[in-house]
Amino acid sequence: MLEAVHRDLAATALPLALPGSDEARQDIRSALAQLDDYILPRYRSLDAPLLAVVGGSTGAGKSTLVNGLVGHAVTRAGAIRPTTRQPILLHHPGDGRWFEDQRVLPSLARIRGTVNAEPVPASEAGPAPDAAAITSLVLVAETAVPQGIGLLDAPDVDSISADNRKLAGQLLAAADLWVFVTTANRYADAVPWRLLLDAASRDIMVAVVLDRVPPAAEAEVSADLQSMLSREGLGGARLFVVPEAPLDAMGMLPPAAVEPLRTWLQELAADAAGRADVARRTLNGTVKALGSRVEAVAVAAGEQERAAGVLAGDARDAYRDAVARILAATRDGALLRGEVLARWQDFVGTGEFFRAMEQNIGRFRDRLGAFFRGEPAPAVRVETAIETGLQAVIIDEAANAAEDADARWRSDPAGRQLLGGDDLSGTSDGFADKAAAEIRAWQGSLMELIRTEGQGKRTQARWLSFGINGLGAALMIVVFSMTAGLTGLEVGVAGGTAIAGQRLLEAVFGEDAVRRLAQKAREDLHARCESLLQDEQERFLSRLELPGGVAPEVLSGHAAALRRLAASA
Repeated sequence: MLEAVHRDLAATALPLALPGSDEARQDIRSALAQLDDYILPRYRSLDAPLLAVVGGSTGAGKSTLVNGLVGHAVTRAGAIRPTTRQPILLHHPGDGRWFEDQRVLPSLARIRGTVNAEPVPASEAGPAPDAAAITSLVLVAETAVPQGIGLLDAPDVDSISADNRKLAGQLLAAADLWVFVTTANRYADAVPWRLLLDAASRDIMVAVVLDRVPPAAEAEVSADLQSMLSREGLGGARLFVVPEAPLDAMGMLPPAAVEPLRTWLQELAADAAGRADVARRTLNGTVKALGSRVEAVAVAAGEQERAAGVLAGDARDAYRDAVARILAATRDGALLRGEVLARWQDFVGTGEFFRAMEQNIGRFRDRLGAFFRGEPAPAVRVETAIETGLQAVIIDEAANAAEDADARWRSDPAGRQLLGGDDLSGTSDGFADKAAAEIRAWQGSLMELIRTEGQGKRTQARWLSFGINGLGAALMIVVFSMTAGLTGLEVGVAGGTAIAGQRLLEAVFGEDAVRRLAQKAREDLHARCESLLQDEQERFLSRLELPGGVAPEVLSGHAAALRRLAASA
């Protein structure tokens, strides 16, 4: 189950610039790190030694305290900050196998160190210290460390180095228990308390070391700090006071100063059941806190999903409206203006054509059949004029849709972020050629409709053989024949010529067949226009197709399962 949580969190992206998204992204990074560094390793190895991380503020005396616990200098302490540049993990030689592999803190390479010597690469061939910087963990086997507990000297939580601060947080998040070091004049600082509150939320065992306390102030400072710990839910934390005392020539504290803390650690290490309780308590608290963090990510993912839906809807609406306007232009007779109307008039004529049609439909067939056989070029010019006019309408409306969608997205912070510096307010490169090709394909499909409809009509073979372009032109005119968009003389002329085309088709195929052909032609044109503009809207929609396909409800389910796991363990 924990592996599923890790997988789905890793697959969750929050690409939109929404309020709270930065915090949610940090929650994802923190949750994944804690799963890798602590939860999964501890869940798989409940019997592994405890990891006690010694953390605290700059100059609090962490390294000096660690040296005092083992009785000699093993970590560097000094006045130049930051002092602890590489974290050092001290462990009993018998516990080496637990820390030398990547079981815990797998992102940190291992370097084997020796007491009072420079670190040397571990047998696992980790990187050398100068190259590893703070991406490695120095392991030091030390018999003075009780078996069952590892002591990790962490960088300062408020270091001037951002990398050190980040690493300190990572190490503390991987701890089974904290030894938190502060001083008599800095125990109320904000940064360490933020981390202590995080410890309280995880129910982690905390030992607080109050360092360099003047004897006269010990009672007052200890009482105040204990009161603060109780108010913040850390009343159970053990408090150890290290009195202010001069260091010896080797920079070591008097042994008695750290004896209470050393004894406590030794007793804890010697109690296998107690260690298991500490590990289980911290693991359960961390899993519970993880559940809250995953729930927050689920809420953020839901907000992202809703915001993406609004942006997608804006783009789809803009292009759907453009398709509707294109189809309206093909139905209201607007395309029969200008060049199309002129070429159609060139094709059918204005006088004899109508008289022949009125006098005798049979004679009309013969005359028009001869016309088709002898002069196919005018029909092709009609097709070309229709292509040009329809292409202009499609390009214009696609540009209007792009401008509309671009404006809607730029009015939304998330949309502005996705667009960045790109201008999508016009059509894409090559769109005009794509539109022209699609129109020609539509015209070709009309010709195929006519051929298919004419199969088996032996009496019409002559028409289909010699007049296919003319019949196709007539069918296009019928498709565009509604005259609601025309005015004045155009209504009569376009309407009359459209009727002529319809009568011609009816003479060849019959009234029902003409209606069927026109309907199929309209549906085909509709589908092609939709396809063209859907491709255009993908310029917007594709920006929403980023990693992060895990549904918010899946993440919410994980959060509930984590809380149940913590409660039942």
